[in-house]
Amino acid sequence: MSVKHPIIAVTGSSGAGTTSVTRTFNWIFNREKINAVVVEGDSFHRYDRLSMQEKMTEASAKGDQHLSHFGPENNLFAELETLFKNYGENGTGKNRRYLHNDKEAALFKQKPGTFTPWQDIVSDTDLLFYEGLHGAVVTPEVNVAQHADLIIGVVPIINLEWIQKLHRDKDTRGYSTEAVVDTILRRMPDYVNYICPQFSQTHINFQRVPTVDTSNPFTTRYIPTADESFVVIRFANPKGIDFPYLLSMIHDSFMSRPNIIVAPGGKMELAMQLILTPLILKIMDARKRAVGAKLAR
Repeated sequence: MSVKHPIIAVTGSSGAGTTSVTRTFNWIFNREKINAVVVEGDSFHRYDRLSMQEKMTEASAKGDQHLSHFGPENNLFAELETLFKNYGENGTGKNRRYLHNDKEAALFKQKPGTFTPWQDIVSDTDLLFYEGLHGAVVTPEVNVAQHADLIIGVVPIINLEWIQKLHRDKDTRGYSTEAVVDTILRRMPDYVNYICPQFSQTHINFQRVPTVDTSNPFTTRYIPTADESFVVIRFANPKGIDFPYLLSMIHDSFMSRPNIIVAPGGKMELAMQLILTPLILKIMDARKRAVGAKLAR
Protein backbone atom coordinates (compact mmCIF):
# COMPACT_ATOMS: atom_id res chain seq x y z
CA MET A 1 0.00 0.00 0.00
CA SER A 2 1.12 3.54 -0.70
CA VAL A 3 0.07 6.96 0.54
CA LYS A 4 1.60 8.92 -2.35
CA HIS A 5 0.54 6.48 -5.07
CA PRO A 6 -2.69 4.79 -3.91
CA ILE A 7 -4.32 1.83 -5.64
CA ILE A 8 -8.03 1.02 -5.72
CA ALA A 9 -9.16 -2.38 -6.99
CA VAL A 10 -12.64 -3.59 -7.90
CA THR A 11 -12.72 -7.35 -8.20
CA GLY A 12 -15.44 -9.76 -9.23
CA SER A 13 -16.23 -12.68 -11.46
CA SER A 14 -17.23 -12.45 -15.11
CA GLY A 15 -20.85 -11.29 -15.22
CA ALA A 16 -20.82 -10.15 -11.59
CA GLY A 17 -21.52 -6.49 -12.37
CA THR A 18 -18.16 -4.85 -11.76
CA THR A 19 -18.88 -2.48 -14.65
CA SER A 20 -21.64 -0.70 -12.68
CA VAL A 21 -19.25 -0.21 -9.76
CA THR A 22 -16.64 1.16 -12.14
CA ARG A 23 -19.22 3.65 -13.42
CA THR A 24 -19.75 4.88 -9.86
CA PHE A 25 -16.01 5.33 -9.38
CA ASN A 26 -15.75 7.23 -12.66
CA TRP A 27 -18.47 9.62 -11.50
CA ILE A 28 -16.56 10.25 -8.30
CA PHE A 29 -13.24 10.69 -10.14
CA ASN A 30 -14.80 13.17 -12.59
CA ARG A 31 -16.64 15.10 -9.88
CA GLU A 32 -13.62 15.35 -7.62
CA LYS A 33 -11.20 15.97 -10.54
CA ILE A 34 -9.10 12.90 -9.73
CA ASN A 35 -6.69 11.83 -12.44
CA ALA A 36 -6.80 8.02 -12.33
CA VAL A 37 -4.97 5.54 -14.53
CA VAL A 38 -7.41 2.74 -15.35
CA VAL A 39 -6.22 -0.87 -15.59
CA GLU A 40 -8.54 -3.54 -17.01
CA GLY A 41 -8.06 -7.01 -15.62
CA ASP A 42 -8.49 -8.59 -19.06
CA SER A 43 -5.24 -6.95 -20.16
CA PHE A 44 -3.39 -9.33 -17.83
CA HIS A 45 -4.67 -12.50 -19.46
CA ARG A 46 -1.77 -14.57 -20.73
CA TYR A 47 -3.25 -15.42 -24.13
CA ASP A 48 -5.24 -13.53 -26.75
CA ARG A 49 -8.63 -14.89 -27.83
CA LEU A 50 -7.37 -17.17 -30.63
CA SER A 51 -4.47 -18.54 -28.60
CA MET A 52 -6.76 -19.22 -25.63
CA GLN A 53 -9.14 -21.18 -27.84
CA GLU A 54 -6.19 -23.25 -29.06
CA LYS A 55 -5.03 -23.86 -25.47
CA MET A 56 -8.50 -25.00 -24.46
CA THR A 57 -8.70 -27.38 -27.42
CA GLU A 58 -5.32 -28.84 -26.52
CA ALA A 59 -6.31 -29.21 -22.87
CA SER A 60 -9.60 -30.91 -23.77
CA ALA A 61 -7.74 -33.40 -25.98
CA LYS A 62 -5.65 -34.30 -22.93
CA GLY A 63 -8.72 -34.74 -20.73
CA ASP A 64 -8.47 -31.36 -18.98
CA GLN A 65 -11.96 -29.83 -19.07
CA HIS A 66 -11.24 -27.04 -16.57
CA LEU A 67 -8.77 -24.70 -18.27
CA SER A 68 -10.17 -21.20 -17.75
CA HIS A 69 -9.47 -17.48 -17.60
CA PHE A 70 -9.88 -17.66 -13.83
CA GLY A 71 -6.73 -19.66 -13.09
CA PRO A 72 -3.04 -18.74 -12.75
CA GLU A 73 -1.84 -20.63 -15.82
CA ASN A 74 -3.81 -18.31 -18.09
CA ASN A 75 -3.07 -15.02 -16.37
CA LEU A 76 -0.05 -12.85 -15.69
CA PHE A 77 -0.40 -12.70 -11.91
CA ALA A 78 3.28 -11.89 -11.36
CA GLU A 79 3.14 -9.03 -13.86
CA LEU A 80 -0.02 -7.68 -12.22
CA GLU A 81 1.62 -7.73 -8.81
CA THR A 82 4.68 -6.03 -10.28
CA LEU A 83 2.47 -3.26 -11.68
CA PHE A 84 0.78 -2.72 -8.30
CA LYS A 85 4.13 -2.79 -6.49
CA ASN A 86 5.86 -0.39 -8.89
CA TYR A 87 2.94 2.00 -8.97
CA GLY A 88 2.72 2.03 -5.20
CA GLU A 89 6.43 2.77 -4.89
CA ASN A 90 6.88 5.44 -7.56
CA GLY A 91 3.70 5.85 -9.62
CA THR A 92 5.05 3.95 -12.63
CA GLY A 93 4.44 0.64 -14.35
CA LYS A 94 3.47 -1.01 -17.62
CA ASN A 95 -0.04 -1.61 -18.91
CA ARG A 96 -1.81 -2.67 -22.09
CA ARG A 97 -5.38 -3.08 -23.34
CA TYR A 98 -7.36 -6.13 -24.38
CA LEU A 99 -9.53 -5.26 -27.36
CA HIS A 100 -12.90 -6.91 -26.77
CA ASN A 101 -14.78 -6.04 -29.94
CA ASP A 102 -14.58 -4.52 -33.43
CA LYS A 103 -15.16 -0.99 -32.14
CA GLU A 104 -12.26 -1.12 -29.70
CA ALA A 105 -10.02 -2.93 -32.17
CA ALA A 106 -10.65 -0.38 -34.93
CA LEU A 107 -9.10 2.38 -32.81
CA PHE A 108 -5.80 0.49 -32.82
CA LYS A 109 -6.12 -1.07 -36.28
CA GLN A 110 -5.96 -4.54 -34.76
CA LYS A 111 -8.22 -7.57 -34.62
CA PRO A 112 -10.67 -7.98 -31.73
CA GLY A 113 -9.47 -10.38 -29.09
CA THR A 114 -5.89 -9.12 -29.24
CA PHE A 115 -3.72 -7.02 -26.95
CA THR A 116 -2.21 -3.62 -27.57
CA PRO A 117 1.58 -3.35 -26.98
CA TRP A 118 2.78 -2.81 -23.42
CA GLN A 119 3.27 0.86 -22.61
CA ASP A 120 4.53 2.85 -19.65
CA ILE A 121 1.83 4.41 -17.51
CA VAL A 122 1.65 8.17 -17.93
CA SER A 123 3.33 10.09 -15.15
CA ASP A 124 1.68 12.34 -12.56
CA THR A 125 -1.52 10.35 -12.04
CA ASP A 126 -3.35 10.58 -8.71
CA LEU A 127 -4.12 6.90 -8.29
CA LEU A 128 -4.37 3.55 -10.07
CA PHE A 129 -7.82 2.05 -10.54
CA TYR A 130 -8.09 -1.67 -11.37
CA GLU A 131 -11.28 -3.44 -12.43
CA GLY A 132 -11.29 -7.14 -13.21
CA LEU A 133 -11.09 -10.72 -12.05
CA HIS A 134 -7.99 -10.69 -9.87
CA GLY A 135 -7.58 -7.40 -8.01
CA ALA A 136 -7.13 -9.22 -4.69
CA VAL A 137 -5.70 -12.55 -5.79
CA VAL A 138 -3.33 -14.35 -3.43
CA THR A 139 -1.43 -17.53 -4.33
CA PRO A 140 1.71 -19.16 -2.93
CA GLU A 141 3.66 -17.20 -5.54
CA VAL A 142 1.98 -13.77 -5.58
CA ASN A 143 0.01 -11.45 -3.30
CA VAL A 144 -1.70 -8.76 -5.33
CA ALA A 145 -4.06 -7.79 -2.50
CA GLN A 146 -1.29 -6.54 -0.20
CA HIS A 147 -0.50 -3.63 -2.55
CA ALA A 148 -4.03 -2.16 -2.79
CA ASP A 149 -5.28 0.61 -0.50
CA LEU A 150 -8.98 -0.02 -1.12
CA ILE A 151 -10.45 -3.27 -2.47
CA ILE A 152 -14.11 -3.55 -3.43
CA GLY A 153 -15.72 -6.94 -4.07
CA VAL A 154 -18.75 -7.27 -6.33
CA VAL A 155 -20.41 -10.57 -5.50
CA PRO A 156 -23.96 -11.41 -6.63
CA ILE A 157 -25.19 -14.67 -5.18
CA ILE A 158 -24.14 -17.46 -7.49
CA ASN A 159 -27.50 -18.08 -9.21
CA LEU A 160 -27.85 -14.38 -10.01
CA GLU A 161 -24.27 -14.27 -11.29
CA TRP A 162 -25.03 -17.15 -13.62
CA ILE A 163 -28.26 -15.53 -14.82
CA GLN A 164 -26.43 -12.29 -15.62
CA LYS A 165 -23.70 -14.19 -17.47
CA LEU A 166 -26.19 -16.28 -19.42
CA HIS A 167 -28.12 -13.25 -20.62
CA ARG A 168 -25.00 -11.20 -21.40
CA ASP A 169 -23.24 -13.94 -23.36
CA LYS A 170 -26.37 -14.94 -25.27
CA ASP A 171 -27.54 -11.40 -26.07
CA THR A 172 -24.25 -9.63 -26.78
CA ARG A 173 -21.97 -12.48 -27.84
CA GLY A 174 -24.40 -14.82 -29.58
CA TYR A 175 -23.58 -17.86 -27.43
CA SER A 176 -26.04 -20.69 -26.91
CA THR A 177 -27.24 -21.63 -23.43
CA GLU A 178 -25.30 -24.89 -23.72
CA ALA A 179 -22.07 -23.04 -24.54
CA VAL A 180 -22.45 -20.70 -21.54
CA VAL A 181 -23.20 -23.64 -19.22
CA ASP A 182 -20.06 -25.40 -20.49
CA THR A 183 -18.05 -22.26 -19.67
CA ILE A 184 -19.50 -22.10 -16.15
CA LEU A 185 -18.67 -25.76 -15.51
CA ARG A 186 -15.18 -25.42 -16.94
CA ARG A 187 -14.42 -22.44 -14.70
CA MET A 188 -15.80 -23.90 -11.48
CA PRO A 189 -12.56 -25.24 -9.92
CA ASP A 190 -10.71 -21.98 -10.63
CA TYR A 191 -13.75 -20.00 -9.43
CA VAL A 192 -13.62 -21.81 -6.08
CA ASN A 193 -9.83 -21.60 -5.74
CA TYR A 194 -8.98 -18.15 -7.15
CA ILE A 195 -12.13 -15.97 -7.31
CA CYS A 196 -14.01 -16.71 -4.08
CA PRO A 197 -10.98 -16.37 -1.73
CA GLN A 198 -10.49 -12.78 -2.88
CA PHE A 199 -13.68 -11.71 -1.13
CA SER A 200 -12.00 -12.38 2.20
CA GLN A 201 -9.28 -9.89 1.19
CA THR A 202 -11.67 -7.05 0.31
CA HIS A 203 -12.43 -4.00 2.43
CA ILE A 204 -16.06 -3.79 1.28
CA ASN A 205 -18.27 -6.31 -0.52
CA PHE A 206 -21.44 -5.45 -2.40
CA GLN A 207 -23.55 -8.56 -2.82
CA ARG A 208 -26.85 -8.38 -4.70
CA VAL A 209 -29.51 -10.84 -3.55
CA PRO A 210 -32.72 -11.22 -5.60
CA THR A 211 -36.09 -11.44 -3.92
CA VAL A 212 -37.63 -13.45 -6.77
CA ASP A 213 -37.24 -17.13 -7.57
CA THR A 214 -33.88 -17.90 -9.20
CA SER A 215 -33.89 -21.59 -8.29
CA ASN A 216 -33.03 -22.65 -11.84
CA PRO A 217 -30.84 -19.91 -13.33
CA PHE A 218 -30.58 -21.77 -16.63
CA THR A 219 -34.27 -21.37 -17.44
CA THR A 220 -34.88 -17.90 -15.98
CA ARG A 221 -36.19 -15.63 -18.74
CA TYR A 222 -35.31 -12.28 -17.17
CA ILE A 223 -32.54 -10.88 -15.02
CA PRO A 224 -34.01 -9.81 -11.66
CA THR A 225 -34.19 -6.03 -11.60
CA ALA A 226 -32.60 -3.81 -8.99
CA ASP A 227 -36.02 -3.27 -7.42
CA GLU A 228 -36.41 -7.04 -7.14
CA SER A 229 -33.23 -7.29 -5.09
CA PHE A 230 -31.49 -6.32 -1.91
CA VAL A 231 -27.82 -5.41 -1.70
CA VAL A 232 -25.83 -6.74 1.24
CA ILE A 233 -22.89 -4.44 2.04
CA ARG A 234 -20.20 -5.95 4.24
CA PHE A 235 -17.40 -3.88 5.80
CA ALA A 236 -14.28 -5.81 6.79
CA ASN A 237 -13.41 -3.10 9.30
CA PRO A 238 -16.43 -1.05 10.40
CA LYS A 239 -14.33 1.37 12.45
CA GLY A 240 -14.91 4.92 11.25
CA ILE A 241 -18.01 4.05 9.19
CA ASP A 242 -20.92 6.35 10.08
CA PHE A 243 -23.69 3.75 10.09
CA PRO A 244 -26.44 6.03 11.50
CA TYR A 245 -25.77 8.53 8.68
CA LEU A 246 -25.85 5.81 6.01
CA LEU A 247 -29.08 4.34 7.39
CA SER A 248 -30.69 7.78 7.40
CA MET A 249 -29.64 8.49 3.80
CA ILE A 250 -30.43 5.07 2.33
CA HIS A 251 -34.15 4.71 2.94
CA ASP A 252 -35.51 1.30 3.97
CA SER A 253 -32.02 0.00 4.81
CA PHE A 254 -31.16 -1.85 7.99
CA MET A 255 -28.24 -3.56 9.70
CA SER A 256 -28.21 -7.36 9.83
CA ARG A 257 -24.90 -7.56 11.68
CA PRO A 258 -22.61 -4.95 13.30
CA ASN A 259 -20.62 -4.66 10.05
CA ILE A 260 -23.37 -5.27 7.46
CA ILE A 261 -25.95 -2.94 5.91
CA VAL A 262 -28.79 -4.34 3.85
CA ALA A 263 -30.28 -1.86 1.37
CA PRO A 264 -32.89 -2.00 -1.41
CA GLY A 265 -31.26 -3.01 -4.68
CA GLY A 266 -32.44 0.17 -6.36
CA LYS A 267 -30.35 2.15 -3.86
CA MET A 268 -27.10 0.33 -4.67
CA GLU A 269 -25.46 3.14 -6.66
CA LEU A 270 -26.58 5.71 -4.08
CA ALA A 271 -25.08 3.54 -1.35
CA MET A 272 -21.84 3.28 -3.31
CA GLN A 273 -21.67 7.05 -3.71
CA LEU A 274 -22.28 7.65 -0.01
CA ILE A 275 -19.82 4.98 1.13
CA LEU A 276 -17.04 5.34 -1.42
CA THR A 277 -16.82 9.14 -1.77
CA PRO A 278 -15.50 9.83 1.76
CA LEU A 279 -13.11 6.87 1.51
CA ILE A 280 -11.66 8.15 -1.76
CA LEU A 281 -11.42 11.71 -0.43
CA LYS A 282 -9.60 10.39 2.64
CA ILE A 283 -7.11 8.57 0.40
CA MET A 284 -6.61 11.69 -1.73
CA ASP A 285 -6.19 13.94 1.30
CA ALA A 286 -3.49 11.64 2.67
CA ARG A 287 -1.79 11.68 -0.73
CA LYS A 288 -1.82 15.48 -0.94
CA ARG A 289 -0.30 15.79 2.52
CA ALA A 290 2.38 13.21 1.71
CA VAL A 291 3.25 14.87 -1.59
CA GLY A 292 3.23 18.30 0.05
CA ALA A 293 5.55 17.14 2.81
CA LYS A 294 7.97 15.75 0.23
CA LEU A 295 7.99 19.03 -1.74
CA ALA A 296 8.57 21.05 1.43
CA ARG A 297 11.80 19.21 2.22
